[in-house]
Amino acid sequence: MAFAMTSRVPYKAASGRSVRSAAPARIFQRVRAQAMDNTPKEYRSESAAATAGLPITTTPFDDWKFTPIREATVSRAMTSRYFKDMDSYAESDVVIIGAGSAGLSCAYEISKQRPDVKIAIIEQNVSPGGGAWLGGQLFSAMVIRKPAHNLLNELQIPYEDEGDYVVVKHAALFTSTLLSKVLKMPNIKLFNATAAEDLIVREDTNREIVGGGKYIGGVVTNWTLVTLHHDTQSCMDPNVIEAKVVVSSCGHDGPMGAHSVKRLASLGMVPHVPGMGALDMNTAEDKIVNNTREVVPGLVLAGMELSEVDGSPRMGPTFGAMFISGQKAAHVALAVLKKREAAAAAAAAARKVQTMVTTP
Repeated sequence: MAFAMTSRVPYKAASGRSVRSAAPARIFQRVRAQAMDNTPKEYRSESAAATAGLPITTTPFDDWKFTPIREATVSRAMTSRYFKDMDSYAESDVVIIGAGSAGLSCAYEISKQRPDVKIAIIEQNVSPGGGAWLGGQLFSAMVIRKPAHNLLNELQIPYEDEGDYVVVKHAALFTSTLLSKVLKMPNIKLFNATAAEDLIVREDTNREIVGGGKYIGGVVTNWTLVTLHHDTQSCMDPNVIEAKVVVSSCGHDGPMGAHSVKRLASLGMVPHVPGMGALDMNTAEDKIVNNTREVVPGLVLAGMELSEVDGSPRMGPTFGAMFISGQKAAHVALAVLKKREAAAAAAAAARKVQTMVTTP
């Protein structure tokens, strides 16, 4: 079918020059003017749709204008708060390495039990959540065996009840909900895109902290991008965060997985690390929760990192053990923290008495 293209056919004007008909342009201008006249004044705009001759849609966001701001103001708003957090959390009560489902559950449970405890979470990825954004093999649904669904009830996350287990329609629903709860807590700071490069290991020579011997006193940190490129750049020294208790939930072996277990093994603080066993769902989840513990003074293991030091099986795409291991680790960490605080108070009292005795 041939289309009439009369408006695009040149004709000779009085001047003798070849021009195109201006009729379509005039018609468009009249249509646009009429549309603008029928649009409420507060919503009028010369939009791209209007100039393209498309129907004009009015929205509450037309003619939007942000309040002015200087670029330096934005920079200061970010950096001042970040460095204030770094200063505040340089001495933390608890440091959690890894913001996966176990680490986040641990932070949530600690803060719920003791909102006065200062918690720093170190996450090497830009996106916290670990492997809990999807179910198994990149599928959406998350399967949780009972009774771990009680945490879902507490967080008010909907699920389908299948009898012995429940299914959350998308794993991201659980992770985003838990993450939002944790980030709202005023006693918690998440340092993401930050790697735990090493552990602070001290010797309790005066037998005041853990009764003698070595103990974990915090973590060594660096930007993840720096950590990944130590072999391509000149020396880039790290930073540190002191802590009374460290909870490590780095997951099973991987590029940065099982970091604390591997470091403890290299230091001779734990025996041979057998590595994670083959998959057995029914055995694995019970073992992960039941073996959640303080493995060396000052360091609690949670989640799949436990399978590396214990040789316990992997459980595959079921997530309940991660939640409960994290929650159990919270209670273990609080018990360690209580002992550490009591030991520090006793040591301070002893020093005070000694000072009084020796002072003339």
